[in-house]
Amino acid sequence: MSVPIPLRRDFDAPQLRGLARKSKDGAQARRLLALAAIYDGATRTEAAKIGGVGLQIVRDWVLRFNARGPDGLVDGKSPGHPPKLNDAQRQAIARMIESGPIPAVHGVVRWRLIDLAQWIFEEFRITIAKQTLSRELRSMGYRKLSARPRHHAQAAGAIENFKKGFPERLETVARAKGVDCDAIEIWFADEARIGQKNKITRRWAKRGTRPSAPRDQRTASTYIFGAVCPKQGKGAALILPACNSEAMNLHLAEIAKAIAPAAHAILLVDQAGWHLSSRLVVPANITIIALPPKCPELNPVENVWQFMRDNWLSNRVFQSYDDLVDHCCTAWNKLVDQPWRIMSIGLRQWAHGF
Repeated sequence: MSVPIPLRRDFDAPQLRGLARKSKDGAQARRLLALAAIYDGATRTEAAKIGGVGLQIVRDWVLRFNARGPDGLVDGKSPGHPPKLNDAQRQAIARMIESGPIPAVHGVVRWRLIDLAQWIFEEFRITIAKQTLSRELRSMGYRKLSARPRHHAQAAGAIENFKKGFPERLETVARAKGVDCDAIEIWFADEARIGQKNKITRRWAKRGTRPSAPRDQRTASTYIFGAVCPKQGKGAALILPACNSEAMNLHLAEIAKAIAPAAHAILLVDQAGWHLSSRLVVPANITIIALPPKCPELNPVENVWQFMRDNWLSNRVFQSYDDLVDHCCTAWNKLVDQPWRIMSIGLRQWAHGF
């Protein structure tokens, strides 16, 4: 017959009963009371009855208590199944995600979970479910995000160089115009073509269904010449039938009216022909600065157009050209009535310092 394992000597029955009263874990309190009975001289069979378990379980409690004290009687979290991927494999997957697939090799232009699972099997001979792989990627900090568009012919470093040199250009304009840098308003301008044949946006719908939205096939269109000053939360726009120097002159005059009386404006535009035409009549309170070529992501008005289309101008049918113009006017007026919206969309750290 085996000899019972003795309990450690640095505890006694009153201590264990006191700990049981304070414990908020019912299982731990029951185990403490069972071991307290052993300290008082009860047999292991009697302790098993107190704990409502068998002798082998009481033996396990004694071993856990001797090794870790009262904390050893608290149930720990089950370790579960061992992870299918180790750290080296996770690092290899991260490198593959960052570099992207090679179409000629992997047969896809973007990674889907099923494609990554296939690559993992080919590389490591590990079969992993899409749900498990999704949890792994999320734990590594990855999410499925929309890619930001970048022009295919964009010069390397063009955006970084422009941002780095912008404060110096701001100071140069301030000195030339005899104003303080704080009195300069930074405006961004661009144009958007809005037509009867507009886009269909995503919408909430039940899984497994295909929601529908109205789609016009007619081709009447107009242009919103829009400009925003994100720091002040204000904007100026005209709805015009064409993009040319004459239309740009009208827009410049409209922007000039929105600039504060004692301020001077820097107007950042892309390098479209009508933005830099020699026929432009630039108001005295505006200085035009051209953005680098093929760098639309520097202009937050691109995000303004996306917001207006997604929320106010898509999924609808315009009955006529006049109806189209009316809706464009309504959408722009709704935007300028929400200065916080212009600030949220348009503020850029490189231009505004925050």
